[in-house]
Amino acid sequence: MKTIQLFTLSLLMMASCTKKEDSILSVEIYETSAAGNNLTKIQPATNPVEEASNTISLHPEKTFQTITGFGGAFTESSAYLLNKLSKTNRTRIIEAYFGENGANYSLTRTHMNSCDFSLNQYSYSPVPGDKDLKHFTIEEDLDDLIPMIKDAMKASKDGFKIFASPWTAAPWMKDNNHWVGGKLLPEYYDTWALFFSKYIDAYKKEGIDIWGFTVENEPHGNGNNWESMHFSPKEMTDFVQFHLGPKLEADGKGDKIILGYDQNRAGLNEWVDEMYRDEASSKYFHGTAIHWYESTYDYFPEALQYAHHKAPNKYLIETEGCVDSQIPVWKDDAWYWQKNATDWGWDWASEKDKHLHPKYAPVNRYARDIIGCLNNWVDGWVDWNMVLDKQGGPNWFKNWCVAPVIVDPDQDEVYFTPLYYTMAHFSKYIRPEAKVIGLDNSDKELMATAAKNPDGSIAVVFFNEGTTTKRIQLQLGNKSVPITINGQSIQTIVIPTQL
Repeated sequence: MKTIQLFTLSLLMMASCTKKEDSILSVEIYETSAAGNNLTKIQPATNPVEEASNTISLHPEKTFQTITGFGGAFTESSAYLLNKLSKTNRTRIIEAYFGENGANYSLTRTHMNSCDFSLNQYSYSPVPGDKDLKHFTIEEDLDDLIPMIKDAMKASKDGFKIFASPWTAAPWMKDNNHWVGGKLLPEYYDTWALFFSKYIDAYKKEGIDIWGFTVENEPHGNGNNWESMHFSPKEMTDFVQFHLGPKLEADGKGDKIILGYDQNRAGLNEWVDEMYRDEASSKYFHGTAIHWYESTYDYFPEALQYAHHKAPNKYLIETEGCVDSQIPVWKDDAWYWQKNATDWGWDWASEKDKHLHPKYAPVNRYARDIIGCLNNWVDGWVDWNMVLDKQGGPNWFKNWCVAPVIVDPDQDEVYFTPLYYTMAHFSKYIRPEAKVIGLDNSDKELMATAAKNPDGSIAVVFFNEGTTTKRIQLQLGNKSVPITINGQSIQTIVIPTQL
């Protein structure tokens, strides 16, 4: 009898253990933190689920936007610096951004004609009055920019999309005959549309397929500082509807993506209202491009929601964001986690907007904005320069900024800042065609987002901005796992494909 009881107890214990094991969610955890982790693989928490003070429940059956990608921009400044490094370090940086074992960038940007992060001012249409663009040339891009893009293409196993943005037309096409400010003269609207078509052909000849365009970088202007060209919402919409869209269509390039606006979010509503004013205008706009410079902490969820609901089947892509008006701090990871940085608004914002531009921590700005965007219908997020030097250039206007990778070309040194690892938390684990999924988060101090990849795996990104350790229960269906998130840390939790 005693033997039977022991055998029965053993079976019950085995069943209990099996049941407990079956309820544990299998995960891989990668962390970047102020404590020193840089996309470091860590072990799941060992505390019992019951000790978790909050729960985050995933709902993969509830889906939102489809991810287009994450990445950065190819600029002449970045490409020039890569050419000054040793082949070893050049390859190291390219692989870090585009290799399968690196950040695996999937969505990128570049500039048409020069921009502030060029070595000087130039145009692909250098001959005044050349309305047919017979002298169109991308010669300026052949030494630096195009080789960088080609090296990235070689390093990328999955490939990546690239869209191009003009800062300005050549001065001879504008009403002020100047690189900065002014508007495109109506007599050159067709010439400017032809410019986009010729750019596609020129880059195609170099073996580079252009996925699409933004119509104009920052159409409000930039305070009359560097290359710019102004459009009102109606002027841009008319240009796209009656010139650019039809021209690309006529040239067999109607599949190229056209993104309107391309500036800060606070003015987003009036732009999407005009871009999508009717079926005829909406036909040629494939989506809306936005920047983040309106605030160092506010990601403007109401504006993002408005833009999505105005055109729910169109792209909504963050096309530029960086730590601006700031000389990079060299080889000091701690600085990137501290609230010491300032942006242009610290000095120049109007009094009514000063509150939007406090001192901030660079890592916080990236993590908050990307998660906030993903939770409000944004499907792509693109950083600005991939590589800058210790001064935050080169930049002909001396508009110094920070990049995720900083280099000292004179000493052939490379510094991967915490911003690089912050970007990789998203780009490496949330892949194109992933679907953002629903989640319930009981901890209002912990930012969280999640997406289900095409291979069935799920990536969850947490950001603990505070200094207090968080213990949560991550729940998926009838399975869960305890997660410990230390203060000032980002974690990506990868849940393998569920059979």
